[in-house]
Amino acid sequence: MNMKKLLIIGGVAGGASAAARARRLDENAEIILFERGPDISFANCGLPYHIGGTIADREKLLVTTPQMMTSKFNIDVRTLSEVVSIDREKKEIAVKNLKTGEEYTEAYDALVLSPGAAPIRPPIPGIDNPNVLTLRNLEDMDLIIQSLANKKSAAVIGGGYIGLEMAEALREIKMDTTLIELAPQVMGPADPEMASVLHQELRLFGVNLKLETSVTAFEEAGDGVDLILSDGERLHVDLAILAIGVKPEATLAVDAGLELGTTGGIKVNDHMLTSDPAIYAVGDAVEVTDFTTGQPALIPLAGPANRQGRIAADNIFGGDSSYKNTQGTAICKVFNLAIGMTGLSEKMAKRQNISYEKVYVHPASHASYYPGSHPISLKLLFDPASGKVLGAQAVGADGVDKRIDVLAVAIRAGLTVYDLEEMELTYAPPYGSAKDAVNYAGFVASNVLRGDAKLCHVEDVCNPTENQMVVDVRNPEEVEGGTVPGAKNIPLGQLRGKLDELSKDREYLILCQVGLRGYLACRIMTQNGFKCRNLTGGYKTYSMTTAQHLPDVPENDQSTDDPGAETINMTEKESAAGKVVKHIDTSGLQCPGPIMSLKTALDELQPGEALTILSTDHGFAADIPAWCNSTGNQLDNVAPAAGGGYEATITKRQGGAVCSMIPQETKRFTNVVFSNDLDRALASFIIANGAATMGYEVTLFFTFWGLNILRKNGPMTLKKTMIEKMFGRMMPQGPDKLSLSQLHMAGMGTAMMKDVMKKKNVSTLPELIKAAQANGVKMVACTMTMDLMGIKSEELIDGLEEGGVAMYIDHLGNNANLFI
Repeated sequence: MNMKKLLIIGGVAGGASAAARARRLDENAEIILFERGPDISFANCGLPYHIGGTIADREKLLVTTPQMMTSKFNIDVRTLSEVVSIDREKKEIAVKNLKTGEEYTEAYDALVLSPGAAPIRPPIPGIDNPNVLTLRNLEDMDLIIQSLANKKSAAVIGGGYIGLEMAEALREIKMDTTLIELAPQVMGPADPEMASVLHQELRLFGVNLKLETSVTAFEEAGDGVDLILSDGERLHVDLAILAIGVKPEATLAVDAGLELGTTGGIKVNDHMLTSDPAIYAVGDAVEVTDFTTGQPALIPLAGPANRQGRIAADNIFGGDSSYKNTQGTAICKVFNLAIGMTGLSEKMAKRQNISYEKVYVHPASHASYYPGSHPISLKLLFDPASGKVLGAQAVGADGVDKRIDVLAVAIRAGLTVYDLEEMELTYAPPYGSAKDAVNYAGFVASNVLRGDAKLCHVEDVCNPTENQMVVDVRNPEEVEGGTVPGAKNIPLGQLRGKLDELSKDREYLILCQVGLRGYLACRIMTQNGFKCRNLTGGYKTYSMTTAQHLPDVPENDQSTDDPGAETINMTEKESAAGKVVKHIDTSGLQCPGPIMSLKTALDELQPGEALTILSTDHGFAADIPAWCNSTGNQLDNVAPAAGGGYEATITKRQGGAVCSMIPQETKRFTNVVFSNDLDRALASFIIANGAATMGYEVTLFFTFWGLNILRKNGPMTLKKTMIEKMFGRMMPQGPDKLSLSQLHMAGMGTAMMKDVMKKKNVSTLPELIKAAQANGVKMVACTMTMDLMGIKSEELIDGLEEGGVAMYIDHLGNNANLFI
């Protein structure tokens, strides 16, 4: 194009990049840049960090000024100038000078639109209240800082990038902060299990997180504002900040008759050209093509906007540059953690019906023996046929950016998981590992494609079929911190010696902590003729997926002055119940390392004494309450540590005095089920279901004849002695074979009772058993009587635990108990 005059509407990333590139390509062209605000190029991603004080100097947010742009590039920069219309036939624009009110026109040979995106302000009653603000530019930032002066509380509505960064910024300046999100998770582009770790982090740092909640109205309330929430709560805050999302600023384009895409963004081709041959558009206002799905999308990111500005300028001045789509590579800091992603997410794959497989790995950010190591939870999506890398997500305190960047390049280059195995990445103990996290993900995924291992996922272990059994191959002390309900514990070191207890007619779903021991267990079992699949990512992924993390921060902890400033040098500090006499630092160790170190240290303490433990494993804050509850030790506190990681204070207890971080009385109910009479079995399960629905933790302990209630119907091929076979034939096989203790009458009375129950709509015993499992009733089969009576695990229904008297007594506590 024989260019004489280029007009650019809007600065920041896209417009400023287009202007600078245009001048480098043509020294003689007339270039005018119009900006509605006073600043043409600023770091809008840095705005929350200035509000929170991390970026102290406001001037550092200015990427370039109008004066610098003019002197360096000889560009006519006109700030406080709003373009109000475009006349495509005359090839001119109408401009309003916001300082003087003057309006004038300016002709163009080529025009670049870079209007960006505007914060969404839905039509909620009261949303125009002066204490309800948004954050888009430096002026918005200045107003928020001014409005926060001498204030104590704020609410952020929306849990995306800006919402999360604003919540952190508000806590940095000691504001009582509530984060409200309509979805069940924050960070909407991420998959739910990856975002669940952020929920824990937010609450640990004192953010009052309200998920699946919306604001239905804003009401004026003195100097502040009342938020009426969808759950009926009225929340009073001094200031509310909307961070619901952004929408393309497409008004100029619509008024000019330019074509929009299906997403509402300005439609452009790969040269960034609109439906008008003289008008280009770049940045957050344009509709792009998603790199992995090929579908139209709105992906407002600074990096793509910069590239699009350059490409538009190239093509205006006779080049042939094309934009090669957006893959959505992004990262967000959330207090001590970062979450990063690139390419396809699992929920996007499901929406688009794209075939995929996934693996999870939880390696260290660098060599764990070098100080400062942190675990990374990495999720990799790949094509199950070709192995092509489709997407990745990672969360952790360190090294997330490096891994996501490498995987973003792999996706852009069309690499496969086999290529990830061969990647040669930098290694020295302070920076990485000989087997980097990216290599590790490649190894796991490649093993699956080669057939060396079969995977199962969390939904499989949560809902095993009748022909499946979940086996936890971790050590018993690890299982104390929690396991999958119904899982049988066979430590890896004992597995070879217990293979004769397993059936080759069943499929075994194996889990360990992060997947490695599960893989080894599957290799052992597969080579011995057993069917098995390994839970990818192990119990750590299960915990993330089922969101077994910290409960809400107690109300009295939500407004603490500085939840993260407490020093870790607490040797002489008094805890709630004991004097702290020891501190252990398990930085760099991944689970079960911190828990094992804790157990060893507690063994050396006297009852009533306390210790503090520092861990950099982001799963530790969720694991430690469960472990203390299981072992009877008292968790006094868990909080972020000053230098990163998490610190807990634990008091050693004796005799099973179980306390949790949030003091509350746990209602428990136990029942020893000794009989296999139908009426007694019905009574046991009716009472158990009733107690469960009333909020009790219910445990049924089946011993001697009561074990027959849990037997499966139908013939089974098992190795048994003659005595065991005789017992099996003489005892009833399952709930449908039980008889009444009274009036059985050779089967007539039992049949009559079942008929009456059916007519009266009383649930059958099998139905009551299923209901009990659904209500969370814990059913424990006595291993001693199983052995005495020749009953094998394979004969019993799924979802049971096996244990002895100690397990039963532990569940009993000081609460109600029956014996039927």
